[in-house]
Amino acid sequence: MLDALYQRIESKRDDLITLTQDLVRIPTLNPPGEYYDDCCHFIGERLSKRGFEVEYFRALGTPGDSDRYPRVNIVARKSSGSGPCVHFNSHIDVVAVGSGWQEDPFKAELKGDRIFGRGTCDMKGGLAASIIAVEAYLEEFPDHPGAIEISGTADEETGGYGGVAWLAEQGIMAVPRIDHVIIPEPLDKDRVCLGHRGVWWAELETKGHIAHGSMPFDGDSAIRHMTALLEKFETELYPALAQKRTDMPVVPDGAKQSTMNINSIHGGEDEGFDGLPAPIVADSCRTIIDRRFLIEEKLEDVKQEIYSLVADLHEKRPGFDCEVRDLFEVIPTMAPENAPVVLAVSAAIQEVLGKPATHVVSPGTYDQKHIDRIGKLNNCIAYGPGILTMAHQPDEYVEVTDMIDSSKVMATALHQLLNGASA
Repeated sequence: MLDALYQRIESKRDDLITLTQDLVRIPTLNPPGEYYDDCCHFIGERLSKRGFEVEYFRALGTPGDSDRYPRVNIVARKSSGSGPCVHFNSHIDVVAVGSGWQEDPFKAELKGDRIFGRGTCDMKGGLAASIIAVEAYLEEFPDHPGAIEISGTADEETGGYGGVAWLAEQGIMAVPRIDHVIIPEPLDKDRVCLGHRGVWWAELETKGHIAHGSMPFDGDSAIRHMTALLEKFETELYPALAQKRTDMPVVPDGAKQSTMNINSIHGGEDEGFDGLPAPIVADSCRTIIDRRFLIEEKLEDVKQEIYSLVADLHEKRPGFDCEVRDLFEVIPTMAPENAPVVLAVSAAIQEVLGKPATHVVSPGTYDQKHIDRIGKLNNCIAYGPGILTMAHQPDEYVEVTDMIDSSKVMATALHQLLNGASA
């Protein structure tokens, strides 16, 4: 029934490649949030020519927003009257390039079946694939019921507060305005991602007393106090986390348990000075922790694990003083396996790829958290082209064949969701 649709998508292969390359060549690095406006208007100009109503939204006052780096978002809508709204959401920001590249990160060069560049996989390839899927669908089914939306949003890589979170707060990416959401994150083309683990970021600062480094007995080293806390992590916390397992279908296997990463440690003198250091006892030491937790855990219990270790040291270690500051927290989220968008995308994978879909959960968070918690819509999943492990890597790439196949899957699911029947 959809063979003609698939042929249309195949015929757009060159357009898909060019679109992906054009998007990657706009270096929307976050932080600080460069070229958001340029990228949104590039998308908007294309979609407005195809009959979409296009709106641009600046998330004023959100973290990082400034006149130099405005948090700009685009939402494009094509409506044919009554019926459900199917929304494709992609973030436009990409992470820093980093070292180790053999390819030019913003040239978006095509080599064989792969387009290389920062953001090809995460997730401008997915954005391009969703645009091609929708454009082909509209050409084949111009009289479709309901509404189709495509958005390009800011700041997913830094929490999404200037993007999807803000749009959800405004009622734009929320019920009752939208009914089904597909986020084309790179989870592999035969997988439906139902949700993600939770996260708590916190800054822990131990306090001490400054003194001359030749007379450390006159001071109190905050770094030594931090070392005592890190030792408790090693001997008590990490073994306990290894015992926490989930029934969530999290990938990869290592993420099926609770985890905590120490993102950074800073103590004593400021960094960045090339001369010799001064001999001082550190009066402050800070560390950032990244605690990922499971749907079976409660956030208050996750925090209490840290509070208890700190309290124990306060009681037993002379001079120990530590402050815990919350930075960021997200509750785990997971769409029901019988949610309409899950069923539609799963059926589409079977139809297009000829094999059953695998249901997974992401180890890290993405913007589904805001659609679920703020927008009050749990009928939301991630599905898109690309290999999850290529995200944020040097020589990041996306395969054209995967984008074509994912476009077919998205178009098939779109047809089912708009018409309320299997393809």
